[in-house]
Amino acid sequence: MPHAALILSCLALAAWLWLTFFHGGFWQLLLEDRSADPPVWPSIDVIVPARNEAEALPQSLPSLLRQDYPGAWRIIVVDDHSDDGTGEIAHGLARIYGADDRVTVIVPPPLAEGWSGKVAAMNAGAAESRADFILFTDADIEHPPGSLRRLAARAAAKDLDLTSRMVRLHCASLAEKLLVPAFVFFFAMLYPFRRANRPDSRVAAAAGGVMLVRRRALDAIGGLACIQSALIDDCALARAIKRHGGKIELTLADDIRSLREYPRFADIHRMVARSAWTQLNYSPLLLLGTCAGMALLFLLPPLFLLSGVAPGGAAWLIMSALYVPMVRFYKQPAILALTLPFAAALYLIATIDSARLHWQGKGGQWKGRTQK
Repeated sequence: MPHAALILSCLALAAWLWLTFFHGGFWQLLLEDRSADPPVWPSIDVIVPARNEAEALPQSLPSLLRQDYPGAWRIIVVDDHSDDGTGEIAHGLARIYGADDRVTVIVPPPLAEGWSGKVAAMNAGAAESRADFILFTDADIEHPPGSLRRLAARAAAKDLDLTSRMVRLHCASLAEKLLVPAFVFFFAMLYPFRRANRPDSRVAAAAGGVMLVRRRALDAIGGLACIQSALIDDCALARAIKRHGGKIELTLADDIRSLREYPRFADIHRMVARSAWTQLNYSPLLLLGTCAGMALLFLLPPLFLLSGVAPGGAAWLIMSALYVPMVRFYKQPAILALTLPFAAALYLIATIDSARLHWQGKGGQWKGRTQK
């Protein structure tokens, strides 16, 4: 048995044991808790940044219009210079549902230097808001009728300044079944939800599809201008709010779902490559460290098992066992947990490609825009 292989396999096993017991219980699913109704319902403006969302909006916007929220609320659709009729579709849906007085459609100013497209659209919507809370939600998110009520009740019960939900992502194609649960699992490894939710922890995270923000907390950080260039705007907003003493909560949502489909492996590759280099702070050293860490944790253990190095096999079994709850959350057979090294390899390739695209001046491409 090669000495180096034995040492590396023992390191991998030790790393997984540490992650299991000392990394915030990241592998344990943290689902949203239901809270009692508050005595007074706050006013809410729902802001939907939408760029070329003609396909998703006919399903997502009616789900918002069907909310049973008892307080004052309205919807602001920010048609971010779409060329597919997104704004007209929003107007048409408002008429069909008799909600012209509830839905406002605006077009933001041309994208200013130094702003990312989505944050600029969110900022344009926030400028129109005078409500107690703002719900930032993506145009491809479908909400159950009680979504707004539950978010507001939770924010009131816990005195939260940011209440965020990681929505259930689309998981039907082969690519999605193999990679979508892994995406959420890796996110939880980077940002353990329980640590993010603790006021005394430096970890801060949110999921951009659903973020209910208290207006005074947003004003306290200087508005969205403080994250104007952020590609990973959700976590940047969570860090800003928490840094200013705000309380945040991030949990998994069982019944709020994303309509965005990723039918091919290439679709998920592009999604990851768009922002992975940003996640690494554009650092070659962090990229090298990520490659080394991913290889040790995910890629080498199966190879060690095939080579008969027992500690590596134990590491693979532990990682698979920790992954099972997320696989089952996405209603997939538990045996798919064994494919986590395969998913890690594809995500690592996408991360390296993200750096390549940035160096070629093509980083952060999304819906016809390149963010640098």
